[in-house]
Amino acid sequence: MNIAFFLLPKNDVVTVTLDSTLRQTLERMEFHRYTAVPIISGDGAYVGTVTEGDLLWYMKNSNGKVNFETASKFSLKDVPLKLDIKPVRIDADMEDLINLAKMQNFVPVVDDRGRFIGIVRRSQIIEYCEKFVTRNALESNK
Repeated sequence: MNIAFFLLPKNDVVTVTLDSTLRQTLERMEFHRYTAVPIISGDGAYVGTVTEGDLLWYMKNSNGKVNFETASKFSLKDVPLKLDIKPVRIDADMEDLINLAKMQNFVPVVDDRGRFIGIVRRSQIIEYCEKFVTRNALESNK
């Protein structure tokens, strides 16, 4: 199965850039009710994924310099990412996708130049696996 079938294209994905402020990032995440969003560079490359935890730990460890009132003065590029959310290439196989989805709510997808082209949600992968298991169960009962 081609993973492009599961792809939510980048135009439909909430993303941020390294130049986004902490406030912009927090507001986008809150508005869309996401706990993590992909970070995209100015040239469209996938950089990583920022989580609520990354932002909260950054604020906590700032010794009071970063809070909700000052969050618009700080850039996302200064926030260390705790998790290394790996992308897959669009030509990856389903095994690669499933292995990453075990640890991530979504899997970023890049083209052969590392440009972000979208995500695959873990829920879609689980639905695919459910159909696969159900189909195999029905065939074995024949």
